[in-house]
Amino acid sequence: MKSKKEVEEFYIRLKDELDRTTQWPSLYLYKFIVPTDEKKVKQIETIFNNTGAVITTKTSSNGKYTSISIEVTMNSADAVIDKYKEVSVVEGVISL
Repeated sequence: MKSKKEVEEFYIRLKDELDRTTQWPSLYLYKFIVPTDEKKVKQIETIFNNTGAVITTKTSSNGKYTSISIEVTMNSADAVIDKYKEVSVVEGVISL
């Protein structure tokens, strides 16, 4: 598990990179992996409700994990990071 400082530093680097490479608003692709559990998938989908997001899910061949791809127009690097932080509370989620 990463320390709070490591997580904060990651988000600072991500914001810097997004601000340097992206013109806002822009289409952004989120990718997450969660243990296969309908509640967890729904929890992530709910975070993106009313955003116009296109959400696709795929269960792994052994059925243990579900990948979730979310394509959505975001208005800023801060908005992108805010969604990552919202999703980070989902137990077992891996952000790619």
